[in-house]
Amino acid sequence: MKVLVTGSSGHLGEAMVRRLSELNDEVIGIDISSSPFTSHVGSITDPSFLRTCMEGVETVFHTATLHKPHVATHSMEQFIDTNITGTLYLLQEAVAAGVKRFIFTSTTSVFGDAMKPGPGAPAAWVTEALVPVPKNIYGLTKLAAEDLCQLFHKNHGLPCIVLRTSRFFPEDDDEKEKREAFQGENLKANEFLFRRVELEDVVGAQLAAAEKAGILGFGKYIITASSPFLPEDLADLRTNAVQVVAKYYPGYQELYERCDWEMSAEIDRVYVNEKARKELGWIPKYDFGYLLEQLKAGNELRSSLAKQVGKKGYHAQSFSEGPYPVD
Repeated sequence: MKVLVTGSSGHLGEAMVRRLSELNDEVIGIDISSSPFTSHVGSITDPSFLRTCMEGVETVFHTATLHKPHVATHSMEQFIDTNITGTLYLLQEAVAAGVKRFIFTSTTSVFGDAMKPGPGAPAAWVTEALVPVPKNIYGLTKLAAEDLCQLFHKNHGLPCIVLRTSRFFPEDDDEKEKREAFQGENLKANEFLFRRVELEDVVGAQLAAAEKAGILGFGKYIITASSPFLPEDLADLRTNAVQVVAKYYPGYQELYERCDWEMSAEIDRVYVNEKARKELGWIPKYDFGYLLEQLKAGNELRSSLAKQVGKKGYHAQSFSEGPYPVD
């Protein structure tokens, strides 16, 4: 099968090219930056370039995007050009080329301020039913691109699946306070309880979505690690997350002490992947319990695929404030 992967020089794009190549698919990788996993260098905002790349393609995996860390360095117009117009051109060329399925990588950032509980309120229970309230141009443009996918399914019959992925980047956190409060791997491990997913599992979700796209037609799915928490935990997660985590994982504190790690005192949201597991048949492997098992055995916490892809960063330049610019 011939497939097209946009953003093939990025974290997820490279991972997709690696995995699809292992499955013996004919992979067209496109990106504005060259890499060993990019066969065609060009922009998704160039329809003629896309038309050439789309010939004979059956499945499009659209991962190319401007990300949250770009908000401080790129204009709103650039976000609109890449995240909205680029997606529009891809959809148009996909329909013209007779593509059978279109898998769009979105983000849980579309929920924005809807995930921020007020003082004294319980943690947010984030499912697909939560109404998005984007808080920046990144979330807004990704949400608009989701709606374009739905429109092209409705008007042209193109099966489109939207995957709202939680964070899977290996780089340090983009918030200075968190970088200073936690070791990098410590913070990422904590996040597997409520807002992180392993790169290998994201790839699995992409493949599951492609398999089910023709049956489902259209759907939006949260792609995140399975959380142990239940709605009845939400109030306590805001005030004593350490105790709540201990309820589900009684031995975790001893392991954390060995590593000189700490649990977050407060958890303000919980991403729920139930719909993706049920409708896509997706079975994520990496969750907090699995990480604890690896930690206890002294094994690597990351998947082999994530290790192969490694860190890429979001900017070519460095900043006086640290690894990220200040907006």
